[in-house]
Amino acid sequence: MMFELLYWDGLQGRGEFVRLALEEAGATYTDIVREPHGMPAIMNLLQSETEPHPPFAPPILRDGDVLISHVANILMYLGPKLGLAPRDEGARFWANGLQLTITDLVAEAHGTHHPIASGDYYEDQTDAALARSADFRRKRLPKFLGYFERVLTQNPDGNRHCVGNALSYVDLSLFQVVAGLRYAFPRATASLPERSPAVWAVHEAVRARPNIARYLASDRRLAFNETGVFRHYPELDRAD
Repeated sequence: MMFELLYWDGLQGRGEFVRLALEEAGATYTDIVREPHGMPAIMNLLQSETEPHPPFAPPILRDGDVLISHVANILMYLGPKLGLAPRDEGARFWANGLQLTITDLVAEAHGTHHPIASGDYYEDQTDAALARSADFRRKRLPKFLGYFERVLTQNPDGNRHCVGNALSYVDLSLFQVVAGLRYAFPRATASLPERSPAVWAVHEAVRARPNIARYLASDRRLAFNETGVFRHYPELDRAD
């Protein structure tokens, strides 16, 4: 089974949530942007006037004739195929709901450095970013992390996983969120292991998984940088 992932060049971004699932499962996939003429192929798809189901933006997954966009949508499709989703239909919808909550958190994290316009430079909206980041650090981040702490500790199958008693794509995504937040807000998240021990335990367990550990040590795992969703601007990070 060969999958194709279409995402922007030079950054982890939202495409990383899909990569982590593919890497954990040992799936065969092509990161199209790293292929010759990869970026033109992505742009041709986005600008196509003949594609019957044109996607709005990456990440996009192609599986044969199937074309899927949006992280949560892609992972809901991939989960059963890769053994990263529960078999029970109700539990799969629960997993999708958790992934959509992660989508909200990622959007708010992006909004800390681009609170006014995503197409404008950070330097043109720094004052607004300072105010938005303060609210994110003090109110929104604790609310999101507190929620996932409750999800884990109230899981009737144990607090090692977000869904059921086995690894799912939600655990992988929670790992990525924690890693991104630790990069963007190292001071604000310094106490995360103590304040959210179950969330931190998931992060550490995922990081230690053999396929993930190999991926993180490879050149396929791009470093966080100031073009992605999670960006580190020291002035936005405080230990409130």
